[in-house]
Amino acid sequence: MVQNKLIIITAPSGAGKTSITHFLLTRIPQLAFSVSATTREQRSHEKNGVDYYFVSLEDFRHKIQQNEFIEWEMVYEGKYYGTLRNEIDRIWSKQQTPILDIDVKGAIHVIQQFPDQCLSLFVEPPNIEELKRRLMSRGTETGKSLQDRINKASYEISFRHHFDHIIVNDNLEKACANAERLVFDFLKE
Repeated sequence: MVQNKLIIITAPSGAGKTSITHFLLTRIPQLAFSVSATTREQRSHEKNGVDYYFVSLEDFRHKIQQNEFIEWEMVYEGKYYGTLRNEIDRIWSKQQTPILDIDVKGAIHVIQQFPDQCLSLFVEPPNIEELKRRLMSRGTETGKSLQDRINKASYEISFRHHFDHIIVNDNLEKACANAERLVFDFLKE
């Protein structure tokens, strides 16, 4: 039995990875959300240490130099995101399994470091038009940021075969059930 397992949920922005992650956290008590660090501004509804660890660009760069991340990326211009080693260790020390809701490149870096400990799930939108509709419905995108996210999504989808399983999210309830089954099976191994 593999100890210190990791669950990775990755997808282009708007594909549903966060919804699936929250579903899994409510259904599987063994899982614990791995809080990512970011340099982006904190939104009004977000809590530091719960949604993200909000850090300055200078602090983030210092942590990079000190090798404190298992993965980090500049996801958007000037906006860094990463998974801290001590966050994963904190969850493992509580005999839980971290679930990482992270971007595609970061997910590939984690898989490379922990090849025998990961279950990686790639959540794919049914098509780019549906993804665009979902992103627009958020009401948070400008014309430019929407196009940037769509372009990035097309690129990220090209990496889907690097992951253990692809979940097409054309129906959220079905996608959640599929993810739950895969995670349960992995945790039983």
